[in-house]
Amino acid sequence: MQLTLDQVSVYSVYSAMAVYAVAFIAYAIDLARRSAAATRAADEAAAATSSLGTAGASATLVAPPRQRAASVAYGRSPSLRVGVAMTVIAWLLHLTADVTRGLAAGRVPWANMYEFALTGTLIITTVFLAVLLVVKHDLRFLGTFVTGLVLVLLGVATVNFYVSVVPLPPALQSAWLVIHVFVATSATGFLALGFALSVVQLLQSRRESLAASATAAKQNFLATLPDSATLENLAYRVIIIGFILWTFTLMAGAIWAEAAWGRYWGWDTKEVWTFIIWVVYAGYIHARATRGWRGSRSAWLAIIGFSAVLFNFTVVNLFFKGLHAYSGL
Repeated sequence: MQLTLDQVSVYSVYSAMAVYAVAFIAYAIDLARRSAAATRAADEAAAATSSLGTAGASATLVAPPRQRAASVAYGRSPSLRVGVAMTVIAWLLHLTADVTRGLAAGRVPWANMYEFALTGTLIITTVFLAVLLVVKHDLRFLGTFVTGLVLVLLGVATVNFYVSVVPLPPALQSAWLVIHVFVATSATGFLALGFALSVVQLLQSRRESLAASATAAKQNFLATLPDSATLENLAYRVIIIGFILWTFTLMAGAIWAEAAWGRYWGWDTKEVWTFIIWVVYAGYIHARATRGWRGSRSAWLAIIGFSAVLFNFTVVNLFFKGLHAYSGL
């Protein structure tokens, strides 16, 4: 029996999910190894400082050399290499699924919720892999968060959002479908990575505050990751790119609305939530730049912003009716 392009797409999605799961496990194993190694390094440092006295203890608290050496060693972690390799293979299968879906439909593959989820998660993985290549810091530890998020979103999409290929509604038969939605998915990819960095930043900040107060906190994998300030700066840079793309999404949506419905803005639920997301991230950038918001407050704003993105994609599309009701469900 000859498979249709849509069937090839579906099988490729399931194959990609299986490989993403393997990658997730490999990344999780690396985090577990980091936790065990960091705890062991801390115990060894504590034993060493007990013989050096108070001055030695203070120096070790500030900059434990064994921990730094352990952190460098993770660059050669076999589980990390397996995780990245599996992520690349999953990305190739994911790309195959997205392209064959588009070929089956004879258009770009982001005209309904299933296709938007398929393309959006592909871009999240693409941004993650691209950042690994261009950023000097080793961010492979984010693989657990990224592959986990992509796996969950793909699972929800294939189970709850899948629809067969159907012709486009008249309002979507426009070049703006290519431009507007693609930029929105690209923005989502960068904002998702900023979200992951902000979550890790919060965890790291808490660990650092416990260490600063001399609390006998158990060491974990966070001791081998960049400090909270570095994570915050990385999140800020990534979110800036996502915000620029989201700003274009808002503007392009208004132009498309005028062409399709004869008005730039109509307080449709989807339009309102797109603007709310823009306001949250604009507030994040403004507060960090002018009000000196650093640390946990900026991280929480980034997390709230991406939560609003997910709310806009799921709850708004499923439960609110309006001119943007193109979920296909």
